[in-house]
Amino acid sequence: MMSLLNSSFRPGRIAVFRALQLGDLLCAIPALRALRRAFPQAHIALVGLPGAREFRERFDAYLDELIVFPGMPGFPEQPARPRELPAFFRGMRARGFDVALQMHGSGGRSNPIVERMGARRWGGFVPDAHAQIPGQRLAWPEALPEPRRYLALLRHCGLDASDDSLEFPCLEADRRDADRLLRQHALNPERLVLMHVGARLPSRRWPLERYADVAQALSREGWQVALTGTSGERSMTAELRRRVSRPLADLSGETTLGSLAVLVRRCRLLVCNDTGISHVAAAMGTRSVIVACGSDAGRWAPLNRRLHSVLAADTPCRPCAFETCPIGHPCALGVSVQQVLARAQGQLEEAHP
Repeated sequence: MMSLLNSSFRPGRIAVFRALQLGDLLCAIPALRALRRAFPQAHIALVGLPGAREFRERFDAYLDELIVFPGMPGFPEQPARPRELPAFFRGMRARGFDVALQMHGSGGRSNPIVERMGARRWGGFVPDAHAQIPGQRLAWPEALPEPRRYLALLRHCGLDASDDSLEFPCLEADRRDADRLLRQHALNPERLVLMHVGARLPSRRWPLERYADVAQALSREGWQVALTGTSGERSMTAELRRRVSRPLADLSGETTLGSLAVLVRRCRLLVCNDTGISHVAAAMGTRSVIVACGSDAGRWAPLNRRLHSVLAADTPCRPCAFETCPIGHPCALGVSVQQVLARAQGQLEEAHP
C-alpha cells in the first residue's frame, strides 16, 4: 500500500481539517511544522473555525490559508450552519486538493467530512484497528498525549515527524503592548504570578473561591498576582477580586493573544485551568500549575512535567462530556487550595527571574 505522503509524491495543495479552539490548534503545531518542512512549496490550508484567523496569520510559516468550516450537528465547537455545507463542499472539491488530512479526533464524525472534500488522497485517524490502512489511516492512539498523536499520524503516512515541542511566535507589537500593560498596572515580571480563572466550559473551571484563597496567600508572600481572561470573563475576575483583601491587577479583556503570550513568557508562574493558555505556557517555557477539571489530563497536559504541575482528581466520570457538571463537580472539588498553593510555592522556589 502506497503511503499518503512519501518522497515520490509531492502534493501541491494540502488541506488540514482541525475545526477546534486555540489550545487544540497549538497542540497540532508540531505536526504542521513537520508537514511544512516536508513540503516547503506546498499550499497548506487549515480548514477550521472562524476564530482561527489570527492563529493562521501568526503561524503563516506553516499555514497559507484558513478555510472556514461552517459547522454541523455533532460538532459543538460552534453553532451549526448546515445550510452552508453544500456550498462549502462544492468549494472544497473545486479547489482540487491533492491531500486532505483529518486531524480532528478519532474520525467517527470527521472522516465523512474529509472524504467529501474531494481530495485526490486523504488520510487521518480511524476509530479502531480494523479500519486502519498502512500509510493512510491510523487507528486512534488513545494513550498518546495530544501533540504526539498527530506526529504519529504523519509518521504513519510516510513523513519524518518527531519534534514534539510547541511554539508561539510573538511580534514586536505584542512586546510593546505587554510592556504598556506592565507599566500601566505597575507589575514587576520578577514577582508576577498570572492567574487565568476562565475556561470555555463551566465544567472545566476550578471554583473561584479556591482561586481567591490561592491569590490571597501568594499576595501575602510578596508575589504580584494579576488576573487574565477575555472581556467576557470580567465578571469572574471582578468576583475574585472582591473575595481577596489585597490588590490584584485585572488584565482581562486588555490583552491581545500576542501580548498575553508575552506576559506569560515574562511572568514567574501561571496558575490556570486546563485550557488554551496552559498550552501557551508550554510553548513559552513558563512554569505553570494547572488544575485539570473534567478533561483527560493524560491527553491534554503539557509534556514537560517539571515545568508544568498538573493536578487532577481521580474521578470515574473523567473525561467529562457535560458543559456544566450535573453531579456536584467532584473533579474540581477534589483538588484543594492547599495542593495548588503547595505546587505554586514549589514552582516559584525553582523559577529564575
